[in-house]
Amino acid sequence: MLFSIRPPQAAPSEPWFRRHPRVALTVAGVLFAAILTLRMLVGDAVDAYSMLYALPVALVAITCGLRSGLAAGLLAVGLIVAWVVVRDVPLSAMGWASRVVPLLLLGPLLGDASERLRRAETERRRLEAAALLQREAIEINDSLVQGMVAAKWSLEAANTEAGLRILDETIGQAQTLVSGLVRRAGHGTQVSSPGAPVAEPPGRRP
Repeated sequence: MLFSIRPPQAAPSEPWFRRHPRVALTVAGVLFAAILTLRMLVGDAVDAYSMLYALPVALVAITCGLRSGLAAGLLAVGLIVAWVVVRDVPLSAMGWASRVVPLLLLGPLLGDASERLRRAETERRRLEAAALLQREAIEINDSLVQGMVAAKWSLEAANTEAGLRILDETIGQAQTLVSGLVRRAGHGTQVSSPGAPVAEPPGRRP
């Protein structure tokens, strides 16, 4: 009797900034420094260079979440204040609002959305894994029933040796598969590929 369990589909790869958060934060830091340098050296209050801070703020927010996005927005506002003080730039209330409000809103909103997406993805994977384990448990149950029926027919036909052999093989392979499912549920280990025979435990071979 042959048992097989389908392996789970590989999870889609995550964006680079999630796989390498330190690199993403380094890139964001370089962007902050580059924009501040550009702001200090060229342009005046009319130029919209300060809105470029939205790039590193967004990168930090989608990488690290709500709190880090808020911190990045506050950092961007602080750099704008530094530019205004150092360059003695006259900004009206509307000028301040147009520069500060978008940055303060962008970080928390984008960070919160990023965290929600991560939680939803984690839950989706958990549900997929649970559904896969359930399907595999059903397959094992069906295979056990088939083995028991075959053993019963052999015993009823007075073929005791064949019936006991089928029963022994069925129990041994079932123990192996159930142990694999338990290990996988607890440690995330993979099981055999489709069509691959499962090794029987010692002493189970006829």
